[in-house]
Amino acid sequence: MFKFDWKRLSMTAGLSLTLLAAGCGSDDGSESTEGDSGSEGESTEEMNYGEEMDYEITGIEAGAGVVAAAQDAVETYDSLSGWEVSTSSSGAMAAALGEAIENEEPIIVTGWTPHWKFAEYDLKYLEDPEGSFGDAEQIKTMAKSGLEDEKPNAYMILDQFMWETADMEEVMLEIQNGAEPEEAAKNWISNNEDKVSSWTEGTEEVDGTEVELVYVNWDSEIASTNVVAEVMKQQGFEVTITPLDNGPMWEAVANGEVDGMVAAWLPATHGSQFEEYGDQLEDLGANLEGAKIGLVVPEYMDVDSIEDLQPSE
Repeated sequence: MFKFDWKRLSMTAGLSLTLLAAGCGSDDGSESTEGDSGSEGESTEEMNYGEEMDYEITGIEAGAGVVAAAQDAVETYDSLSGWEVSTSSSGAMAAALGEAIENEEPIIVTGWTPHWKFAEYDLKYLEDPEGSFGDAEQIKTMAKSGLEDEKPNAYMILDQFMWETADMEEVMLEIQNGAEPEEAAKNWISNNEDKVSSWTEGTEEVDGTEVELVYVNWDSEIASTNVVAEVMKQQGFEVTITPLDNGPMWEAVANGEVDGMVAAWLPATHGSQFEEYGDQLEDLGANLEGAKIGLVVPEYMDVDSIEDLQPSE
């Protein structure tokens, strides 16, 4: 079973975020303008969201592809000149987002879909005309080399695992609302027996065969990995799931120290890890289509594109 150094792999939980309680003048129309009735112009010229947020984008783990893409956007867009991407964790990002929305304050986060926050809050992606965040992504399944011969039934379940954004978000939201991940996974499985049966089709039940899966500690991957683990347990496997940071997750599968993962975001988010380890493991293909990353803001913010933001002076 894969062993790892918790100190080396611990993810930063701290979050540095300054939110100044400044009013957004256009909300009540109390600010007069001289031009045409263009609230869009007013938002970009008079409402300096960057100043209110201390020119800071709230990110997640430093090794995440969405953070790297956000840092690239800061270098690419003149409107983000002088901005910084603050790294923390996915949990800390979600907490900061929730606090900002509760107080109706401006915030920009590194976001991705599927994620429960889109079911919980009224959010939007900022348009990315320069393409810093790439096109739609896939979440793919990776297995260690030789798994098909060593554990053919586990391999087949991993190979046949496929679901949709709404499925994943349903599990994520139940976890966010207080359910234990294992409980949320079991509930989803019991309500989606037809879909689950397609994952186990052609497999045989086993008697305690050990399987270890790894995942990055994101809400989306907590959901998917727990669902797959529970399906395998129902087939008689003894399943261990281990959270790791991005690089060690890929390394563990590539080195054959664990059996697989269902948490590979490609081509952008885990692109550097795939380039390093892709030829050492087996790519079983997409388990979810249409994933997306980008900069996300609450709908009440009067900004639609990264180009609408203002640089730090």
